[in-house]
Amino acid sequence: MNVHARLAAASLMLMTVATACSQQPDKAAGPARAAPAAAPASDTHAFRIGQVEAVALRDGTIVLTNAEEQSPWSAVADVATVLTGNGVADNRIHLSVQPLLVKDGERVVLIDTGAGGEMGTENKLSASLASAGVQPGQVTDILISHSHGDHIGGLVANGALVYPNAAVRMTGAEWSAMQGDNELQPVVDLIRAKVQTFEPGASISPAITALPLAGHTAGHTGYEIANGGARLIYVGDALHSSLISVQRPELVNRWDLNSSAAIATRQSLLERGASQNLLFYGVHFPFPGLGRIERRDDGFVWAPAT
Repeated sequence: MNVHARLAAASLMLMTVATACSQQPDKAAGPARAAPAAAPASDTHAFRIGQVEAVALRDGTIVLTNAEEQSPWSAVADVATVLTGNGVADNRIHLSVQPLLVKDGERVVLIDTGAGGEMGTENKLSASLASAGVQPGQVTDILISHSHGDHIGGLVANGALVYPNAAVRMTGAEWSAMQGDNELQPVVDLIRAKVQTFEPGASISPAITALPLAGHTAGHTGYEIANGGARLIYVGDALHSSLISVQRPELVNRWDLNSSAAIATRQSLLERGASQNLLFYGVHFPFPGLGRIERRDDGFVWAPAT
């Protein structure tokens, strides 16, 4: 298991026994609890993909120093050049965390569940979701891109499911890898009855199709959301940084399980995005994570949506 995966697993084990790191609905017979405080308007961003309603939900930010012992990119000098060239003066890598809410017909879909307050994040997802007008019990489907802690950390809290009525859906390969990781067993045991697996490229809902994005984990997947001629690509962790991953996609990222496959995926995704002028949703890009890939010189740059 790589450094990031070990950190993710350790965070998840702590979350199963931690005190109140996320709000969740009670069972019908249980006492009522106070709803989470509404998130500031800046922590949610509503938009449409055709007629499909979507909301970016801020969970927090992971901040990493550009140093070999902290950053997944070991090419520290190359990363420093990218950062300074883009006006980043503190030599730190800022990775936002924003799961995506999609209302697809009668389905209320949450893509990834944030970090659950771990990895230095602020645990804002529950308040952001409430601000979007959705309670945890209304979520019908959780779509998991992969099983690192900043994507599944919000699945459980206080030893219980945060979204008790939702199917938890991921690729069969990712579920197999998750079940084989001893450190993830507390979470595996809690979600087992809710898990539904699918194969790469599967149709998940009327508007959502799984998009194979190989290399980051055993069954890593993105999601393509299409409606009425509009399309959006949820890139998962195929692209971590809007600067480093986009401008230097060939740099090795130690968080990737298969580096060569991950590099090929990044390069192919960037090429497709620029060639087809696709709208991307970067779960770790600056909030709200919406924008497009543009060609510049002999490479690519991220152009945030305005």
